[in-house]
Amino acid sequence: MPGEVKELKAELTGMLPFVPIASLLIELDVRTGFLDCFTHAGGRKISTSTETKRNILSVLIANTTNLGLSRMSEACGIGYDVLRWTQEWYVREETLREANACLVNHHHGLELSKVFGGGTMSSSDGQRFPVRGKSTSARDMAIHGGQVLSSYTHVSDQHSTFGTKIIVPNAREAHFVLDDFLGNATDLPLFEHATDTHGVTLINFALFDLVVKLLSPRIRDLGKITLIRDDTPTETVKRYPHAGPLLSTRWNEDLITECWPDLLRMAGSLKYGQATASLVVGKWSAASRQNTLAAALKEWGMLRRTLHAAKYLSDPAYRRKIARQLNKGESLHALRRDLHYAQQGAVTKPALADQTDQAWCLTVLTNAVITWTTEYYSLAVRQLRAAGRDVPDELLAHISPAHSENVNFFGVITVDVEAELAKLDGGGWRPLRPAQLRELGLTP
Repeated sequence: MPGEVKELKAELTGMLPFVPIASLLIELDVRTGFLDCFTHAGGRKISTSTETKRNILSVLIANTTNLGLSRMSEACGIGYDVLRWTQEWYVREETLREANACLVNHHHGLELSKVFGGGTMSSSDGQRFPVRGKSTSARDMAIHGGQVLSSYTHVSDQHSTFGTKIIVPNAREAHFVLDDFLGNATDLPLFEHATDTHGVTLINFALFDLVVKLLSPRIRDLGKITLIRDDTPTETVKRYPHAGPLLSTRWNEDLITECWPDLLRMAGSLKYGQATASLVVGKWSAASRQNTLAAALKEWGMLRRTLHAAKYLSDPAYRRKIARQLNKGESLHALRRDLHYAQQGAVTKPALADQTDQAWCLTVLTNAVITWTTEYYSLAVRQLRAAGRDVPDELLAHISPAHSENVNFFGVITVDVEAELAKLDGGGWRPLRPAQLRELGLTP
């Protein structure tokens, strides 16, 4: 990464205004309308009222920061019964997914987002959260010092999160890689997906290719995997003097030819949502060696893995692209930990449905911070360029909006929609910090 990137990021961050989390969400709703996605479970769409928006925002912040409704009631002055009723009737997985898609689509359309990436690549990874009390989705893991659950998220190359799923922490993450990738409900034109070793199986390599997508993982101990050839060892070594000795197994082309129609039917079922990807991957990964179709899937996956390994070993730019995407996912893990700060970050809800809703609240607010920061980065870059500064896109591409230095999550949380809207200028923006105040670390 160029050394100028850290200096530029520090300068841009210094230009951003300080803002409480509630004010950020109120401001962002003006430009995106994401709160309109929270419709009443009974079918009555009355969430456009100021009071209802205030209550929805309070519930979102309570779940995201892990304060809970009781502590949030004390922090914002809204009655617990009101918050409980709002959560029951407005804040559910269906509306949270819709609101999240609204934020991701808005972020995808921003000019600076296209500098971060084209929205064609994504990555997925699990993040562990400690759990208090009994839960069917939690397991004791010595490495984490007690009970934990895993939140499995899908992140685009533009830093937005488009998929969230609560899974048992000792489950194989590879089974869930395709779920939200194929079930993407946003405008992101996803094609390529990166994972670490935990998300890699031969079944995944095969299924990604069969649905006309590309799996680009970073595999640990790459030199130990089996690579295949299409000819005799002697001819292969003649053709590839350096790589030939590594191609140790001949692939079974006749098996693929025999099962090809069935493989295409399976891909069609996945692509059009007639079967859950995690179920298909789990079943075929556990199938016996005598199962012909499972053997054909793994044979095709071995071919795709060999092609990936050849490109990964020979193309430094390809390796850097994968590492950069995985690092974007890691930076979002840090932002989620910052947001999910109360009760030492421990999940206290025992039911999977409640844990899922809380995970989606965290995803919505994570995307809200990412979107707000990207918007104000754009304003800051525009101001620097107007002053004659050279701010190349090559440097901006390395800057991540996944940080919380300019957002306050703590203290008394005031959710006053009308008062916050009155603070915005005619275009709906807050003023950037002037240079003299940035030097003193102050805000107007």
